[in-house]
Amino acid sequence: MASRYPSESGVTSATGTMPIVFVVDDDVSVRESLELLIVSAGWHPETFPSAQEFLGRPRVQAPSCLLLDVAMPGLNGLELQKRVAVERPDMPIIFITGHGDVPMTVQAMKAGAVEFLTKPLRDDVVVDAVASALERSRLALDHESQMTALRDRYASLSRREREVMALVVAGLLNKQVGGELGISEITVKAHRGRVMQKMKAASLPDLVTMSTQLGILGLPEAGSQAVGPAQAGLGR
Repeated sequence: MASRYPSESGVTSATGTMPIVFVVDDDVSVRESLELLIVSAGWHPETFPSAQEFLGRPRVQAPSCLLLDVAMPGLNGLELQKRVAVERPDMPIIFITGHGDVPMTVQAMKAGAVEFLTKPLRDDVVVDAVASALERSRLALDHESQMTALRDRYASLSRREREVMALVVAGLLNKQVGGELGISEITVKAHRGRVMQKMKAASLPDLVTMSTQLGILGLPEAGSQAVGPAQAGLGR
């Protein structure tokens, strides 16, 4: 009864942007009951009897969360949590267990679990926890998408445009930027205009905000050829 993904199709998500709820539990009755609950709530379930099988599932580009049993043979829930935190940071984890104790709960929550539910599970509690986790996942994916687009726009800047951008957001006037870079004020204005256009910045404060998000802080060092965390390989 478990929902499976196409193992050889290369398709990351067969359901597009429909939220996906993953269930990893070695108890088949738990998997089946949670699958029915997830479907009734309007989400897409995928169930796995082991952590190893779940890790074989490609990362999805859709809101998702993981209902994870703690005590399983082989790779247990806490160990899988560590892997997910590194490989799928946008996927919230809800632990489910019949063997939970205080130290285990504290360890799981400190490692980033959003909920820790004990069996027998109440349907309304599970649904509320999953809904909250899926919203967290959606927000994380939206932020990741926005940052990818922002980095791509920054990568489109030439070396000189990145130098001008760094000096402008540091508060220097066009004349001062020209003095720092050894170019005319008119040339600075031209570069600045292209920076605003390429970065899709509506104003200087908007550009400053983008620079903060990219981690571009302070003035470029003398003789530097690029500015910010995206220096390597982005110059033209």
